[in-house]
Amino acid sequence: MKTLLKRTLPVLAAGMVLTQQLWSAGADDPLRATLIMDKFEVLDNSEKSREWEGSFYVGYDLDKLYVYSQGAATSEGLEWSQNEFVYSHAIAPFWDIQAGIAYDKNADASKTWAELAIAGLAPYFFETRAALLLNSDGNVGLRLEAEYEALLTQKLILTPSLEADFYTKEDPELGIGSGLSDLEAGLRLRYEFVREFAPYIGVTWEKTFGTTRDYNPVDETSFLVGVRFWF
Repeated sequence: MKTLLKRTLPVLAAGMVLTQQLWSAGADDPLRATLIMDKFEVLDNSEKSREWEGSFYVGYDLDKLYVYSQGAATSEGLEWSQNEFVYSHAIAPFWDIQAGIAYDKNADASKTWAELAIAGLAPYFFETRAALLLNSDGNVGLRLEAEYEALLTQKLILTPSLEADFYTKEDPELGIGSGLSDLEAGLRLRYEFVREFAPYIGVTWEKTFGTTRDYNPVDETSFLVGVRFWF
């Protein structure tokens, strides 16, 4: 028995070491960073707006830091922007919970919010994100985004999208009212020369509601041209 143990234990120990090494190799989780500019476009509206929407993240499979930014500018300068810095943690396959701060700015004012969000892939492959905001004035905001990618071919992709903002209080400085503030629907058709670079054309419809419409009356449909890229 002693002889058997002497022969067996080294083999078991070697097997345990090898298993641990393989497990460590399989669990390798390198640090990654990616910049994605989903929208970088010019609209044919009266202001010839130049709009952007993108994100940057750095982190691992389960934990990342994200910077989100979207906004619009004209020849006269910045119209508006919404910027977020959040910590993101995976809670289920394809779903993350996020917490951090948001910073909104227009030509006249700015506002900082605390933010809690959930982002992921809803049934039928809709990419969704819902962000709950709270600022020092006691205003609560809800921002919803949904997007779907329909592959017409391997390189030609049609992307419908929908965005909506809600607030509990008016904020004249930012030009937002209570209730449903604004709604935007878009349809973009892009061609991926390579995955990292894809020019597109599209159409977007935007409308403001309630007292937001008093501050900033918008109800317009615009054609657009742009490019999507990432690296």
